[in-house]
Amino acid sequence: MNTKLSELAVEDSGDFKLEEFLPFQLAATTSRVSRMFAKRFAEELGLSIPEWRVLAVVGRFGTASPSMVSEWAAMDKVKVSRAAATLVARGLLKQTQDPSDGRARLLRLTRKGTGVHHAAVPLARELEENLASGLSRGDWGTLQRVLLRMSAHVESITGGVDGDEPEE
Repeated sequence: MNTKLSELAVEDSGDFKLEEFLPFQLAATTSRVSRMFAKRFAEELGLSIPEWRVLAVVGRFGTASPSMVSEWAAMDKVKVSRAAATLVARGLLKQTQDPSDGRARLLRLTRKGTGVHHAAVPLARELEENLASGLSRGDWGTLQRVLLRMSAHVESITGGVDGDEPEE
């Protein structure tokens, strides 16, 4: 925390320090990491983070419905829809009707989309390795396990209902 700001802090704040509040720490760290990823993905691949997430899920499964992408990527359905529309317009995804449900849509990578996906995965791994380099191998493994446990716990206390994504 900036020393000058800490000097201005009100002494009687009920011992609540935002910078020590776990939800704030998670959100602030996520924001910083997302900005780092967003910059590189935009510069090198012309992708936004929502577009990358959609591409990653579709690339992993071969075919995915927007609902499946929303669930797997922990994204609001509107963001998935917008990102998918952009990717379709850019020729990276193909959207077809689901044969088992005429109202539903399925997303698939195009040949061009497969190429972008193949370029994006090593970039994502490089960025993750850069993050991991700040921790020991043991700490990195612990962080991964703790985040998975915390995610499962949040899902159990919310009944699996995420609600809308918070405004930033």
